[in-house]
This record gives sequence, structure tokens and C-alpha cells, in this order.
Amino acid sequence: MTTNEKQLNEILFSVLDLAPVIEGATPADALRNTLDLAQHVEKWGYNRYWVAEHHNMAGIASSATSVVIGHVAAGTSRIRVGSGGIMLPNHAPLVIAEQFGTLETLFPGRIDLGLGRAPGTDQVTAHALRRTLQSGADDFPEQLEELRTYFTPPAEGENRRVRAIPGEGLKVPIWLLGSSGFSARLSAQLGLPFAFASHFSPENTIPALDLYRRFFQPSDELETPHAMVGVNVIAADTDEEANRLATSLQQQFLNLIRNTPGLLKPPVDSMEGLMSPYEEAILHKQLSTSIIGSKETVERKLKEFVQETKADELMIHGQIYDHKARLRSFEIVSEIMRAN
Repeated sequence: MTTNEKQLNEILFSVLDLAPVIEGATPADALRNTLDLAQHVEKWGYNRYWVAEHHNMAGIASSATSVVIGHVAAGTSRIRVGSGGIMLPNHAPLVIAEQFGTLETLFPGRIDLGLGRAPGTDQVTAHALRRTLQSGADDFPEQLEELRTYFTPPAEGENRRVRAIPGEGLKVPIWLLGSSGFSARLSAQLGLPFAFASHFSPENTIPALDLYRRFFQPSDELETPHAMVGVNVIAADTDEEANRLATSLQQQFLNLIRNTPGLLKPPVDSMEGLMSPYEEAILHKQLSTSIIGSKETVERKLKEFVQETKADELMIHGQIYDHKARLRSFEIVSEIMRAN
């Protein structure tokens, strides 16, 4: 082992929750499960708990992301709560500054603002959200600059006509999220923390992290790079059970490939015969960094993943149909955290 290899006890563990709506249940059930999971992972020592903005998707209950963050923060006491992420092109930057300024005012020192530049939905729904598609991902740097200005106190003598109240003067950590090199380079130039979506874009993970670290410029927010990497982890008491639980995630991605998103399906004994060879190849590519197995298997694969990515923090995503099995998966990861 070389001296620059990272160990699991040197990194932070956090949670990404898509608030899955499962077959046979409702969004109300999903949001109750979200709070229950957050309360458990806080007790188990996770660092932060993020929810994501998606729209017009029957299987995801966190479309009103800021509201869900408030719900989770109110039901917990220590864990950081935030967005993974807010899709900034869908919103006026002032509105996001006010929302997260309000959250930070209510829950001081516990709120994160993770930002993405994708719509998090289809183009028709994006139009319904924005009323116009004149601005989009290409305008993200300008929207980000405007948003950050709202959190900055005005200079002496500056007559700022539009102010974010609450928001102005508050320290809300801003993260840039990405699945390619664009946000990696932008977060590096601005000296911001960066979160990469390896859980659905594994082939771009190492190139994006290399870009971020190579071009990072220290800032008032961050002296050295801080990279968080999202990863699918499905843990169970045996490899066989974990592999079975993982078929819910696989079916979900298969439906996304087919452009037929829906509710999270129960696990099946085998995926054999459920997809074409072409679909199987895409599925394998998109989920190639997923970590599935028993405690021993997951621990070994987590160590390998950290060595490869040199991540400062892992954001664990566990898309599991049965809520008790989902809790057990995150509990197993917490046992690995404490043992290393």
C-alpha cells in the first residue's frame, strides 16, 4: 500500500435519496420513508442527506425539493440536509436564494445547496416549469453568478435594488453537480466543492475528477479540492439477497432506457429474458460502478472504488423496493464505516 492511498476511515459518507415511489404505494409513503431513512442514517453517523429535483416522474416524490429538505431538516437534529441537486435553469436564481436562505435561517449550519444544469425532466415539462426555454444549460455560469451575488452582502455604499431576504449574508455551501466535465471545470475555476454522479455516469468519473483536481483554484470557500462521488450501493446479509434486491434498480434503469419511467418495481429472481442484448449492454455500462453484495463484498468493493476515485466523500444511493431492506443496506454500510 502506498502512502497516498485513501482509506475508508479518511472519507465521509453521505446519502442521496430520490424518494422512490414504489409499486403499491403513494408519494405520501415515499416521503414518510425519506424522513425515516434520514433519522436512521443520522444515528448511524452519515454526514449529509441530499434529495434531488426531478419532475413529471411518477417514481420520484422529491419534485418540490426545497420543501422536502425542510421536512427532513425539521425531523432531524445534526445531519446536513441539502439538494443533489436543484436544477438551476428551471428557476429564477432569486427564488433559490430566498428558499435556501430561509432553510439556512431555520436550520443554521445544516443546509447544502447542490446545483445542476440539466432540466431533470423532459423538454415539455421544462417549458411548463420555466414558461420559456430561452435560457438553459448554456446559461448556467451566469445564473450561478447571479445566485451567488444574492448571498453576498452589498458593498459599502452599494444600492442593491433586488435583495434575497432571507439569504443575503448567509453562508450556504454551494456545490456543483455533474455527470461530465463541464461542471468539474467550472467548480474548479470557482474553487467550489464538486459532486460527480458516478451512480449513472460511471465512464466519465475519472476524467471529470482529474479535470476538477487539475484546474482547482483555491477560494474563500475552499482551500483544496473536495470531491464527492455518488455510487449505487445495495448491501444485504448475503450476496444472493443483495443481487436480488438490485433487480429493482436494474428494472428502473431499463425503463429509463426505454423512455418509460414509472414506479419502482419489486425485485425479481433474475433479469434474464427481461431485456434485449442491446439493453443489457447499456444497463451494464450505466451501472458498472454499482456495489452490490454482502458486508464483506461491499467493504472490499468500496475500498477499491475509493482507491480508484480518491474521493473525499461518498454519496451512497440505494434504490431498494422494500423499506426495511433499504434501511438494512445503509446500516451495513455504516457498520463498514465504523469498522475502518
